[in-house]
Amino acid sequence: MEKQEKIKVLTDLIAINSVNGNEVEVAEYLAAFLAKYGITAKIDRFGDKRADLIAEFGEKKTKQVFCLTGHQDIVAVGDQAKWHSSPFQAKIDGDRLYGRGSADMKSGLAAEVIALAELAEQGFKIPGTLKFVATAGEEFGTPGAYRLADQGVFDDVQAMIVGEPTDGQIVYAHAGTINYQIKSYGQAVHSSTPEAGINAINGLAAYIAAEPHLFEQDPGDLALGKVKHSITMIKGGSQINIIPDQAELSGNIRPTPAFTNEKIIAAIKNQLAIINQQTKFKLEFSLLHNFYPVKTDPQDEFVQQVAAISASHFPRQAIELKTINGATDASVFTQRNPKIKTVVLGPAAWKHAHQIDEYTTISSFLAICDIYQEVAQTYFEQA
Repeated sequence: MEKQEKIKVLTDLIAINSVNGNEVEVAEYLAAFLAKYGITAKIDRFGDKRADLIAEFGEKKTKQVFCLTGHQDIVAVGDQAKWHSSPFQAKIDGDRLYGRGSADMKSGLAAEVIALAELAEQGFKIPGTLKFVATAGEEFGTPGAYRLADQGVFDDVQAMIVGEPTDGQIVYAHAGTINYQIKSYGQAVHSSTPEAGINAINGLAAYIAAEPHLFEQDPGDLALGKVKHSITMIKGGSQINIIPDQAELSGNIRPTPAFTNEKIIAAIKNQLAIINQQTKFKLEFSLLHNFYPVKTDPQDEFVQQVAAISASHFPRQAIELKTINGATDASVFTQRNPKIKTVVLGPAAWKHAHQIDEYTTISSFLAICDIYQEVAQTYFEQA
């Protein structure tokens, strides 16, 4: 494919408003694009405008299964007046290509399908199976990833690249994510007689005071460090002169293999039990999302090969093996199949994702197109 053809795939994807919950149009575009190169894709529709996409090609003579995967949804635009160009009309300024999702992660998604298309166009023989999987809803709740995992789509995958933005760097491990909610119940009375009621906000305050110390037993993970934890939202009260009988908070925690999801949840529940037993407050825990950490040995041959290939295509920058505290769909896939060797690798940089005037660079996008293709070729030639 020519350079401008590749850029057009990316600009076409940016033009599709696929804010979480509206992914089907992206799936239809990707399926039509792959069909031009003789690659059949299955669109798995669910909900009104939601869809995953699965494509496979190869001779399937061996059990080798390599997967390129990414998500189709984007985050909301926010205040469009603050953008210097339309979020859904790609703008090119020098090496930068602006638009919502340009970094996270339509550039990675475009590079993945372009890699498949070029391999098919060249007639490259794949003795095993090359998969491409595009998910719905990664930005909130990962319903598409769970649906695919339940269908067994990743049960046979041996190695995988997730095309999130890393600017060519190799991410071999990332934390998990726990989103949780705590509801506090009290007794409403007029604020002139607070002693007659139970202030639900004070119940939350008891937990908030304890929360910084809940994970002090965390030994720290060699790659990912200590668990990150934050209380991020608080709601309570309905009227300024009424003692509130209900309040709630939400929190986000980033588990690691050294201090697991189960240990974190147990620590929170234990603290709530203590508060409920020793005070007049009643606190209830709800688990909203529970994604597990992902970690592949950085010395693994697959990780080292991907790093070497990326370095050859980014000669002006040092390519390093890194970890991040963000999470990806791989949390779901590797929970189902822990043997998948996983690398996160894509164009642009993570810091540009979800921003006003989000952008990728054309040079990194084109380099990643070639890297994905070379990784696939190397995997099937050497495996």
